[in-house]
Amino acid sequence: MRIRTAAAFRCQGRLEREARALGYSAVAGVDEAGRGSLFGPVFAAAVVLSQDSVVRGLRDSKVLDPERRTVLAARIRERAVAWAVACSDAGEIDRMNIYQASRLAMRRAVQRLSPPCDYLLVDAVSVDLPLPQRNLIHGDARVQSIAAASILAKVHRDLCMAAWDAVFPEYGLARHKGYGTPEHLSALDRFGPTPLHRFTYEPVRVRARFLAPTGEVAEESTQLPLPLDGGAMLPGGGYP
Repeated sequence: MRIRTAAAFRCQGRLEREARALGYSAVAGVDEAGRGSLFGPVFAAAVVLSQDSVVRGLRDSKVLDPERRTVLAARIRERAVAWAVACSDAGEIDRMNIYQASRLAMRRAVQRLSPPCDYLLVDAVSVDLPLPQRNLIHGDARVQSIAAASILAKVHRDLCMAAWDAVFPEYGLARHKGYGTPEHLSALDRFGPTPLHRFTYEPVRVRARFLAPTGEVAEESTQLPLPLDGGAMLPGGGYP
C-alpha cells in the first residue's frame, strides 16, 4: 500500500464547505506547535476562516519560511472570523506528558474563540470538548483552517522564544526555538537546564543539575514569569 506524505496533499477548503453544508456555521481548524521542543510551552491555535475574505497561500507552517509565515499570520488575524492562541507550559507538560498538554492547549484555544465555533477540524488528535469534530492525519497539509491554525501557533511560539532569548541569552533560543540542536545541547551541557526547560525530555533530564526528589522541577524554579492560564505570556507579562 502506498503511503502518502504531507507533501503529497493539496491544502483545500473542501472539509470546511462540507461541514457548513451539514448546517455548521463556524468551523474551526485547530493545530499545535512546539511538541518536540526542549524548552517552554507547547502552543495551539484555533481559527475560523472567513468565506468572504480569503487568505491565499495557506500551507502547513513547517513548509513555509519565517517571513512568509509572518505575512500570512497577519492576514489570518486580520481576515478570520475568529482566532485564538493558547498554550500549556513546561510544568504542565512534565506533569501530564506532551500529548495531553498539547490537547489541553488546543482546548484552551478553542474555548477562547469569540464568536465561538460549532465544529472542529483538528490535526491528528481529538480536543476534549463536547463539540462535533473530525481528526485528520496531515490535517495541517490538507485543510486550510488547520493550516491557518498551525501558522498562528508557530508564529506566536517563535515570538515567545525570541522574548525568552533575552532572559536566557546563553541558550540561543531565538535561533533554534528550543529544539535539540547541537548549539542548544552544548548550552545545556555548559549551563544546565533553565526552570522553563521540559525536564521529562531525555536530553534535558540527563543534563539536569537541580531536580526535586520526585523528578519534578524544584520549587525555586517557578519564580520566573511563566505562561499563565493557557495564555501566551511573554517575560514581563505581555502577550504576542
